Amino acid sequence: MSAFEEMGVMPELIRAADELGWLLPTAVQAEAIPLVLGGGDVLAAAETGSGKTGAFALPVLQIAHEAISEANRSQQNTAAQPGGSAAASLKDVKVSVEDRDALLAVSPDGLKCQSRAQQKWSGGRATVGVLQGRYYFEGTCCDEGLCRIGWSTKAASLELGTDKQSFGYGGTAKKSHARQFDTYGATYGQGDVIGCLLNISSGEISFTKNGQDLGVAFNLPQHMRGGCAFYPAVCLKNSEIDINFGSKPFQS
Repeated sequence: MSAFEEMGVMPELIRAADELGWLLPTAVQAEAIPLVLGGGDVLAAAETGSGKTGAFALPVLQIAHEAISEANRSQQNTAAQPGGSAAASLKDVKVSVEDRDALLAVSPDGLKCQSRAQQKWSGGRATVGVLQGRYYFEGTCCDEGLCRIGWSTKAASLELGTDKQSFGYGGTAKKSHARQFDTYGATYGQGDVIGCLLNISSGEISFTKNGQDLGVAFNLPQHMRGGCAFYPAVCLKNSEIDINFGSKPFQS
């Protein structure tokens, strides 16, 4: 992972920086870029040639790109229906570099997420949502940071489980919905594989840990059963996770 990727810079801008020969951020860039991407106000003073333009241009370009993409994105265009014309192939499913918090870094293949922010949760959603049927994906924890994984609608906050539009299961053995955290399952951490199962027909969301069924965690409200698309979602704090949407054999 490049130094720019660790700061949450999107892959397209990292490639552009590489083409310019920017292999490592300068001191002012290392300080300013994460703050600007995180929504902070930054005033910097540094000598000519220190990289001030890049320190502001990279995050401003990323923020503008994400805002434009969000405005143009249609939930229906990215919702997959089993057997229908909108069904997506597995290679199309990845964690979005657009529908994510600025501090959540996503690998070029869209199957690894990382956030090294220690005080703030950073979340993201997949590029494809589902409207009906049964779906499963899994995440493998790469270290001992905090992870939360589950499902959300496009209307949900990226901080999974903190509103009525998302449903999460965290490594502290808590399920979360509408900012209510209840004991569920077991704690998990480095090396554990968490499976996320969504059955829209029955309205149930359940999880597994290393192949062990943890039981039903949530029952969807009736109006959410087939009425809106659900997207695989993750939320991290100082952690890294590998996501498998089915492009390789599931581990659990």
